[in-house]
Amino acid sequence: MEDENCIFCKIVKGKIKSQKVMETDNFFAFLDANPRAEGHILVVPKRHFVTLLDIPDKLGEEMLNFIKKIASDLLDKKKGDGFNIIMNNLECAGQAVKHAHIHVVPRKEGDGMHLFV
Repeated sequence: MEDENCIFCKIVKGKIKSQKVMETDNFFAFLDANPRAEGHILVVPKRHFVTLLDIPDKLGEEMLNFIKKIASDLLDKKKGDGFNIIMNNLECAGQAVKHAHIHVVPRKEGDGMHLFV
């Protein structure tokens, strides 16, 4: 399933250039065009889903393992000392692109970035 107007669908299909980090049959990871930190990566399912609730359960474990691999690689490459996993679902929660996506943001001690807890 693809939304022809969706920027992330276009990135997955190669219609819009991106800096690919990793790819599987079902997921695609690329550097965020407006990173919050060096190495900020977006993980998107290749099929068009709007929110986490739309992603089939059978893809959940694969998605988690993919995100874990991305985060582990960021730590191995010394892009950060830790990381945040962030997903905004629907507009009121800050979702700007209506294609489910997860931010993997590397963090360093004293980086000055503040997130709610």
